[in-house]
Amino acid sequence: MTNIRLDLTARIGPRTAPSGLRTFVNIARCWQHSTQQEAAILGAGSEAELERWRGLAGKETGTLPVEMVLRIGHILVIFRLINTLLGAPARADAWMRKPNAHPLFAGASAIDRLARGGLDDLLAVRRYLTAEAGP
Repeated sequence: MTNIRLDLTARIGPRTAPSGLRTFVNIARCWQHSTQQEAAILGAGSEAELERWRGLAGKETGTLPVEMVLRIGHILVIFRLINTLLGAPARADAWMRKPNAHPLFAGASAIDRLARGGLDDLLAVRRYLTAEAGP
């Protein structure tokens, strides 16, 4: 079996990066999380770095780090899954902010879990929702 290493410091772009980031910014508005949470979810080191990335969302071309693209990809899938499961955007957005008793969330909201900042946290929420959605 061959092991493949992904260079998470590489860059993705120039056309797909801004559109993915724009979509993330729109999802962030729906979920109403804080700037600090948004920075953690995207893997931005600080709120100032997040603002630089947000500036790219308004452009036609640009590049993003591979890790950020992976994070945005997880968020897009989570957004689709929760909206599919709950059927109404307002219910889906509220669920993301509501405390959850499931052991994965331990009384915190899905946003809180995502904002821990690890790729594994995004993947855990994605897997949970995928399992809830079923085959």
